Amino acid sequence: MINIVIADDHEIVVEGLRSLLENEEEIVIVGEAYDGEEVIPLLASNNVDVAVLDISMPKMDGVDLTKFIKTNYPHVKILILTMHNEIGFIRRIIEAGAHGYILKNKGKEELVRAIQALHSGNEYLGEEVTKTLFSSIRNANVYGEIQLTKREKEVLKLIASSYTTPKISERLNIAPSTVETHRRNLIEKTGVKNSKGLVKFAIENGYY
Repeated sequence: MINIVIADDHEIVVEGLRSLLENEEEIVIVGEAYDGEEVIPLLASNNVDVAVLDISMPKMDGVDLTKFIKTNYPHVKILILTMHNEIGFIRRIIEAGAHGYILKNKGKEELVRAIQALHSGNEYLGEEVTKTLFSSIRNANVYGEIQLTKREKEVLKLIASSYTTPKISERLNIAPSTVETHRRNLIEKTGVKNSKGLVKFAIENGYY
């Protein structure tokens, strides 16, 4: 038997996963959580083999929870189930110690296959995730694997130089709303959490 816990901040997703897996004879859902912190007592009170986690969760996100599990429950395999197929998210979660990464838009078969693979001691990446990884390698530039547009690079440099949105707007002659759109895109592409993370990324990757 494979004992799993499920964590996602959307109740409908948890219910859907339960419905998908409840008839799988070898898979038993021993716990469900709606944020990262709720997973911790489930791990302490159950013999968990695989933790199926979303990345974006309140209180403790998937990255921090993965690090916690790797440190405190190293025998538990971690499968990320998410809508995020950006290289920044993939890199962060794999570096944190996740064993598998699949997307929510895939069906039951891939989910079961991934759980079985992790329980057998293997790692598992979904087909679309694998394509994203290969694409990032093929398209790598001198700054690393993440591809940024010319304008995104300009905005990133100014953010790293402590320019505010109005100042960036004035400097680049673009609307403040456009600056914020670029900021959101940069956060999504790099997988960081906020502007402070963008500054760190810019310094580490030669954009500043």
